[in-house]
Amino acid sequence: MTKKTEKSNQEIQQSMYEQLHVIAERALKKESPGHSLQPTLLVNDAVMRLLEQRNVDIADRCQAMAAGANIIRRLLVDYARRRKAQKRGGSEQRNRGVSPAIIAGTARIDIVELEDALESLARENPRLVEVVEQKVFGGMTGEEIAEYLKVSLTTVNSDWRYAKAWLARELRSTESE
Repeated sequence: MTKKTEKSNQEIQQSMYEQLHVIAERALKKESPGHSLQPTLLVNDAVMRLLEQRNVDIADRCQAMAAGANIIRRLLVDYARRRKAQKRGGSEQRNRGVSPAIIAGTARIDIVELEDALESLARENPRLVEVVEQKVFGGMTGEEIAEYLKVSLTTVNSDWRYAKAWLARELRSTESE
């Protein structure tokens, strides 16, 4: 590897780290008070996992950020599941952890419930989950998501509306159980 290529790779990794740090800060602001996660630790873990990915081109910003957002979401879900397991009542306890703009009028949504709902939605239409993930966790714009998924902005907007309605219905039915 030449010095120029090595420097370019370092610049790409530094830029990726900074962008993922913004994503992590945004995600952690949605967490309920009292959690022990720190953006830097979350990003360090996410970057290590991202660099281990063989099917992600780090030089492709959209692909790297999409993969990074996915990793951060999964790390948050794993953290929430571990916390639930440690609490009295285990899965009976609800941890109102995040407040993504999915359901109007809902202050907080349990990240584990959201993850379960996204897994159900993925069985119906995986692209919808990609749109939600990139918008809510990745902070990507509709145009960036369209570029990443190689679909039109109209398709992204339609997918976003459908996914929000589907998740609202699913998460409300979970609340009433």
